[in-house]
Amino acid sequence: MPISIRDLHPEFVGEVEGCDLRRPLSREETRRLEEGIHRSAVLVFHDQDIDDLQQVAFTTGFGPLENQRGVDVTPVEDLRLKTPVSDVSNLGQDNKPLPRDHRIRMFNLGNRLWHTDYSYRAIQAKYSILSGRVVVTEGGNTEFADMRAAYDALDAGTRAEIEDLICEHSLMYSRSKLGLTEFTPEEQVTFKPVRHRLVRTHPATGRKSLFLAAHIGTIVGWPVPEARALLQDLIEHATQPQFVHVHRWRPHDLIMWDNQRTMHRVRRFDETRVRDLRHTAVSGDAPTAPQAA
Repeated sequence: MPISIRDLHPEFVGEVEGCDLRRPLSREETRRLEEGIHRSAVLVFHDQDIDDLQQVAFTTGFGPLENQRGVDVTPVEDLRLKTPVSDVSNLGQDNKPLPRDHRIRMFNLGNRLWHTDYSYRAIQAKYSILSGRVVVTEGGNTEFADMRAAYDALDAGTRAEIEDLICEHSLMYSRSKLGLTEFTPEEQVTFKPVRHRLVRTHPATGRKSLFLAAHIGTIVGWPVPEARALLQDLIEHATQPQFVHVHRWRPHDLIMWDNQRTMHRVRRFDETRVRDLRHTAVSGDAPTAPQAA
């Protein structure tokens, strides 16, 4: 059965059929999926009962694997997974839900804020892939915002005002919004702010979009309060219902999305329940803005 993609949210989210990720994809199948994500930005695959190595093989079909170290505060010796896959679960090494006051759990609560993956790196990851191994039946939905449509809906004056603005992104900014302000010297180096354009042009489609995230702390050259007020206005604009798709997880769903054109967040759920999702990403190609010295 050849791959087909059905619109769930026109020109934003597509549902993929005829694809079994337990086996290697052909070059033609990979090309078809990349065409699909250029059009839709988010692709949903159902019934993909895969393991970590199969997820890595699928990811690397689209480019080099993004380095997962330095994306959280989990010490190497405390990692639950021993594969190149990032752990996006609520579990500790004993495979039980983390205690409510555990630092790793509190850090991961930042995923409930609207964000885009790896914007806290000078070269952002291109695509993210998230596999739902064990999902919860209530809550835990993942929401996606279409940053292209949000940009198009801005008035001409706002588009002109923000066209050349540069923002600073850091995990320390997003976590400080949750009250997490203590970082080790090593974490402060790892999470050093990086710069990105507020308006970006997609390299494959040429279409402009907003580049927003909870990781943004300021706009270069602006007073911080003024910058954060504008950024809050833009995030509120970009996350209006008409720009947002809600994914309600089923067991073994897999989602692939383009970080260059989307924001996303996870919603609250009962964290006494096991929720085991695993993440991989395709490395990006170039920075969007020159970096500070």
